[in-house]
Amino acid sequence: MTLDPRVAAVRLAVRRVLRQPDVRRVLVACSGGADSLALLAATVFETRRHDVHVVGAVVDHGLQDGSAEHTARVVQQMADLGVDETVSARVQVDAGGLGPEAGAREARYDVLDQMAVHFGATRVLLGHTLDDQAETVLLGLARGSGGRSLAGMRESFQRDVAADSPWFWRPLLDVRRAQTEAACLAEGISWWTDPHNQDPRFARSRVRQSLLPVLERELGPGIAEALARTADQLQADTEVLDELAAHHFRELYDDELGFLVWALEPIALALRHRMLRLAALRAGCPPSELTAGHIKALALQVQNTEHLPKQIQLPGHVTAIREGDVLRFVRAPLA
Repeated sequence: MTLDPRVAAVRLAVRRVLRQPDVRRVLVACSGGADSLALLAATVFETRRHDVHVVGAVVDHGLQDGSAEHTARVVQQMADLGVDETVSARVQVDAGGLGPEAGAREARYDVLDQMAVHFGATRVLLGHTLDDQAETVLLGLARGSGGRSLAGMRESFQRDVAADSPWFWRPLLDVRRAQTEAACLAEGISWWTDPHNQDPRFARSRVRQSLLPVLERELGPGIAEALARTADQLQADTEVLDELAAHHFRELYDDELGFLVWALEPIALALRHRMLRLAALRAGCPPSELTAGHIKALALQVQNTEHLPKQIQLPGHVTAIREGDVLRFVRAPLA
């Protein structure tokens, strides 16, 4: 029997991750949707030829009626697909100033990180597709979030830079959503459609249901692929700038003193902005709440004069203070 090409595409994408020498245990995040189920099925198949232990994980955000029952169904479905172990967790979503989507994402990644550590998994596999990448680029463009957002989702990242912390991987960023659905159909896998994906209250849903189809109709096919290529190109540029900024940051920043502003002045603006962001993050600013407006205000502090404010309130109870030739970051003690 000829292997369905959509199934083959998903398996090949997963195989590239499993080939890495330190992969012995993987945790696959599964929502019950077509993308994550296709990812899980491919991972189970590919690990038959590798000595890799597969843990299927589902996170219940508690944001929809019947979420506990849905979680139980996904756990059973993961077991039926042949994972070695299953795990589920219910999280409390604190939207705060982030909004429900970002709050749910942070809560989900937190618990997936903890699950991976518990099971000794060196990789956490996420089911984001090329379509998700295209949507992310459009959302970043609409929000004016700069090159970092236009670079889209990274293929791999660590939430903690510690050497033994798990890596998150998105193997399917070159695979279309239609391919994962077709792969599930070919393998007889039924999937759940999240009602939030159809809900116009959410920006990503509006991009998916309305904006991308209009762009495809008016500009021609291939828009999603073009947006994903843009993300790939910007990602490479962003990584180089981030590495250079991190190098200068290590040389010029002191945790107690902060920055000497005269040392920052000759640094190229693109690098200086990144260095200021790193300093704010080091002081305790939540990365998801630190905006381009905050960074621009910090850059002005480097050239501060008497008629400009000398303190800037940042997220996470952090204050940037310009005192003479020093720009330092202070976090207020939590009550």
